Amino acid sequence: MDKLLYVAMSGASQNSLALRAHANNLANVATSGFRRDFEQARAMPVYGDGFPARAYAMTERPATDFASSTLQETGNPMDVAIRGDGWLAVQAKDGSEAYVRCASLVIDAQGVLRTQTGLAVLGNGGPIAVPPQQSLEIAADGTISIRPTGSEALAQIDRLKLVNADSRSLQKGLDGLIRHKEAQELPADGQVQVTAGFLESSNVNAVAEMTEILALSRQFELSVKMMKSAEDDDAALAQIMRG
Repeated sequence: MDKLLYVAMSGASQNSLALRAHANNLANVATSGFRRDFEQARAMPVYGDGFPARAYAMTERPATDFASSTLQETGNPMDVAIRGDGWLAVQAKDGSEAYVRCASLVIDAQGVLRTQTGLAVLGNGGPIAVPPQQSLEIAADGTISIRPTGSEALAQIDRLKLVNADSRSLQKGLDGLIRHKEAQELPADGQVQVTAGFLESSNVNAVAEMTEILALSRQFELSVKMMKSAEDDDAALAQIMRG
């Protein structure tokens, strides 16, 4: 009975992890710039004293889907999205360099340009500081220009750090930010373009995620029924032994 119970228990446990991955994707279907996580299961043999005759399915997240999604117009000049391939560099909370596909920019009380989630936006020499100004404009190449207070002339103050890299060299961290797998800081790429007044939608397909969740829920129910069957068989065998 222990073999049946072990297989059923491990199946239910791994199904719950797979459900968590798809539920996280579905929860971020409306999160701008979100990249969905792939999920898969592979057979793992159970090693012990004897021959590894038993196996169980192990859920894993092998990669992230870096496919681009559609741009949505917001009308806010402080919203920026990457046009085509590329990433916008930001400073993560741990101080490392990370990358996002779009951001709603704000200027904090110290004049630092940040994303709406509080991450400092990186420029040519680190976090971008914005002097007091009447208006701010962001060009397609990432150049930031302001109209200083009391002046009508535009002045360039910095440029967004825009980078590009092979998606196979990137990975998504637990904080949802994209980083280089070898923790390298990517160089600025002058070919990357941004569009002001737009945000990129999530690349999550809600229907596909719901379908996966329903299928995994059925598998979870099947594993629970198998555990119940193992319990019933154990009880029946104990009754026979008592007789």
